[in-house]
Amino acid sequence: MAKKINWLDYSMEDIERESKKEKFTAISLFAGVGGGCIGAKLAGGKLLAINEFIEEAQRVYKINFPNTRVVPDDVRQVNGKKLLASVGLKVGELDLLMGSPPCSSFSTVGKREEGWGEVKAYSDTKQRTDDLFPEFARLLTEMQPKFFVAENVASLLEGKAKYLFGSEQLDMFGEQTNGVAKQEDTFFHQLTSAGYNIRYEVLNSKDFGVPQSRKRLIIVGVRNDINHRIKFPIPTTHNHITLSEAFSGLINTEDELEEANIEKYAIYQASLDTPRGAKSTKYFSLIKQSPDKYAGTLTQTAGCLSAASIVHWDNRKFTVAESIKIMGFPKDIYLGDTYPNKIERLGRAITPSVYYYVISLLFKTPVKSP
Repeated sequence: MAKKINWLDYSMEDIERESKKEKFTAISLFAGVGGGCIGAKLAGGKLLAINEFIEEAQRVYKINFPNTRVVPDDVRQVNGKKLLASVGLKVGELDLLMGSPPCSSFSTVGKREEGWGEVKAYSDTKQRTDDLFPEFARLLTEMQPKFFVAENVASLLEGKAKYLFGSEQLDMFGEQTNGVAKQEDTFFHQLTSAGYNIRYEVLNSKDFGVPQSRKRLIIVGVRNDINHRIKFPIPTTHNHITLSEAFSGLINTEDELEEANIEKYAIYQASLDTPRGAKSTKYFSLIKQSPDKYAGTLTQTAGCLSAASIVHWDNRKFTVAESIKIMGFPKDIYLGDTYPNKIERLGRAITPSVYYYVISLLFKTPVKSP
């Protein structure tokens, strides 16, 4: 059984202490601020290297984890064998490859298929994002780790996107993809063709000790030559943590409250007009939270004060300290120098608790090399 962690009150020191157990080696692609890395380190993993393209995310990661090698290249330019060699490993020796390819192209909040193939604004740069999952599959093929864990939005299994993702049934029986993708181009087919047995489930952060409803598709793969049954964690709680419980004892400073102030923006009046726990009738993404319930999904745009997003019942954005608790991140993590950057780092991340429980179960028993 995985060690129980209080996701509302732990520190960077706790993360490093658990990581020193070095139960397995790991490399993370599309690492961002390191939500998945935190989960892996708490599970006893040794993070050898990460790949991250966004400069601000690289800077923040280096400050939090100075001993981990950061590969700043566009993932399309990363060579798997060279990446392994840079940390002293050969093909097949790495225990775990993690990856969270940017998911805005598949999110129900975005344009979805209307924007596929387009180069769009992404953080402080521009890039195409719907072609990055195949890059993860390419590096998986080149590196051949024993296991992999990948993450994306749950809506990758919905609408036209589900045909792009593919399925075991499609691979076995050649089900139709409605013209969205050829069978060999589906993400499922690419991952299995890399030499892996895979399973996937949608997990929600609120079920794993975090006060936020955040559904994510979690894909776990085991290399075909390894005899290991894939299991997913069951919810650690059915009594979901409320925001009032999560924020108990938290005192925001005047400066912290001021940087979350939205009074000068149009969404402020809309927030005033919206009851607690309800959606705005004017702005689709504006949802006033209730202290008696868990939060809705914190997105990367929540740091833009004028943007509609989840808002506090006091008609403001959530402070950084509150957002850290909503995401279940360590209380002393460094996130950047400005409110928008800090919230963006969190909003683009996976909650560490989900990865922690998935990976802890994966390495519950020692892995025997073939």
